[in-house]
Amino acid sequence: MKLKLGVSLTVKLIVCLFFISSTLKIQAQDKPNVVYILVDDLGYGDIGAYGATKVKTPNIDKLASEGKIFTDAHSASAVCTPSRYALLTGQYPIRGNQGQGIWGPAPVTSELLINPEQLTLADVFKNSGYATAALGKWHLGFGVGENLWKEPLRPGPNDLGFDYYFGVPVVNSAPPYVYVENDRIVGADINDPLVYVGRGKEREVTPITPIPPEASQRTQNMFKGAVEAHKLYNDYTVGEVLAGKAVEWITEKTTANKQEPFFLYFATTHIHHPFTPGTNFQGKSDAELYGDFIQELDWMVGQVTTTLEKQGVADNTLIVFTSDNGAMLNLGGRNAVKAGHKINGDLLGFKFGVWEGGHRVPFIAKWPGKIEAGSVSDQLICNVDMLATFMAITGLNPNSHNGSDGMNILPAILGNPKENIREELLLAPKSQKHLSLRKGKWMYIPAQGSGGFKGSKPHQHAWGGAPAVAFVGGKNSDMENGKLKEDAPPAQLYDLEKDKYQTTNVYNQYPEIVKEMEATLNTYRPKN
Repeated sequence: MKLKLGVSLTVKLIVCLFFISSTLKIQAQDKPNVVYILVDDLGYGDIGAYGATKVKTPNIDKLASEGKIFTDAHSASAVCTPSRYALLTGQYPIRGNQGQGIWGPAPVTSELLINPEQLTLADVFKNSGYATAALGKWHLGFGVGENLWKEPLRPGPNDLGFDYYFGVPVVNSAPPYVYVENDRIVGADINDPLVYVGRGKEREVTPITPIPPEASQRTQNMFKGAVEAHKLYNDYTVGEVLAGKAVEWITEKTTANKQEPFFLYFATTHIHHPFTPGTNFQGKSDAELYGDFIQELDWMVGQVTTTLEKQGVADNTLIVFTSDNGAMLNLGGRNAVKAGHKINGDLLGFKFGVWEGGHRVPFIAKWPGKIEAGSVSDQLICNVDMLATFMAITGLNPNSHNGSDGMNILPAILGNPKENIREELLLAPKSQKHLSLRKGKWMYIPAQGSGGFKGSKPHQHAWGGAPAVAFVGGKNSDMENGKLKEDAPPAQLYDLEKDKYQTTNVYNQYPEIVKEMEATLNTYRPKN
C-alpha cells in the first residue's frame, strides 16, 4: 500500500487498550452516545444562534440554548478534504500525503487519504464497545492508487473503524452522482456498471438531475453507465435521504440493543453548492436558495434530535454540531448577501482562505446534565482536538496517542477552565505559502491576501480576496476599493483580542512578534 502515514496497526490497537485508570472505566450502558454533526460550508453567521436574522434555525438554536456555544472554534483547514482528515485522524493535514500535506479537495479518482493502520475517531469508539456509522459526505477517497470506481470500494470508511457507511462518496457538486453503501454503489447493476470516462463535452455520460443556474456550480458528470444508480440520486432529495438514514440507524441501534452505545458521524452535504433544497423548503427563507438550504439543514438536525428523544436516549447523548470550514462566496452566497444575510458574520474572508471567515466556525455541544444550558466558551479549540477529546470521553488516555496534534478539550466542553487549554494552532488554507499560525491572541499569515479564491467577476463561481471583502462591506487596512494596496506589508499580523474582525494589519508595528511567529511556523512547514 502506498500510504505510509500514522502509527502501526499494533500500536493502533495498543492505544485503544490504555485506560486512564480502573476507577474511570465506564460500564457500557453508562457510556454516552455521541452524535457528531459536521455541516459542509456553514459560515459563522449562517445560523440564528450566531446572529443570523434572514434564516430560521430553531432546531440548531435549541441545541445552543440547551448546550454550549464556542466563539473561537476552528477547522484545521479552510478546505473540506483536509479539514475532514484532521477531524478523523487528530493530525494536522500537513502530516498527510507522506508529509507533503493535503491542501485541496480530493479529486474524483483519489485513493483513500487515511492509512487504515492509522488510529481514527471511529477506531476510538469501536474499540470502546460502540456501534459506529458514517452517514453523508465522505470526500476522503477510496482504494489504493487511482480510484476507477471498481467494486468493492476498499479500503474505505469500513476500514477506518466505521461499521456502516451510507452517503455521497465525494461531494454533491462532483461526480459520481450516486450513493454508496459500505463498499458498494447503491442500485449497481453488473450489466450496466459505473464507468469513469473523465471530463469532456464530447464524452457520453449518464444524465443527472437538471438544476437552474442560480443553484450555483455543479461539475458535469464524468461517468457513463449505472443508469439506475444515477436515478436514485436526486439533488433535491439528498437531504431527505440522509436524514432518513440517520433516523433509521439511530432507531435500529436504540431498539436492538440499548446496552450498546453508539457513535454517529453525520456529515451533511448541506450547505455546499449546488443549493437544491427540497420542495417543502423552497422560497421559505429570506436569503434566497442559500437560506432555504440552511433551513432544510435545520430540519435535518431536528430529525436527529427528535429521534434521540423518541428513543429515550437523548439524556445520555452528547451532540456536537459544527462545520468543516467557513462559508463560500459563490453565486448562492452572493445572492444571500444581497438579501441582507451575513454568511460569515462580520469575520474577514471565506472558505479556502486563511482569514478568520475561512476557518472560524460554529461549534455547539449539548449533553444534558453535563453541559450547562445556555453557556458560552471563548476557549480556542479546533476539530483536530476531537480525537483526543473522544478518547477521554470513552475512558481512554488521550496522552497515549503520540501521533496526535489535538488537545483534550473535554474540560472546556463540560466546564469553564480559567486557563487556556490550547495556546497554539496551525491553520491551513488552499495555498501552501499561506500556512498560518495562531498563538494566543496573535494570528500570523506569512503572505499577502488570504491564500484562497480570487474570483470577482459576475460569471465566476468562486469569489475571494480583496474584491470579495469589498462585496460584503468588509474592511481591512491592506485593501482599498476592492484591491490590495501597493504599499501593503508583505505579510499579516492581527491582534484578535482587540481586532476579531481583522480590520488592521499590525505587521509593521510588532517585528519581534513576527519574528517569533515565523520561527514557530517554520517548525511545522513540510520539508520539501
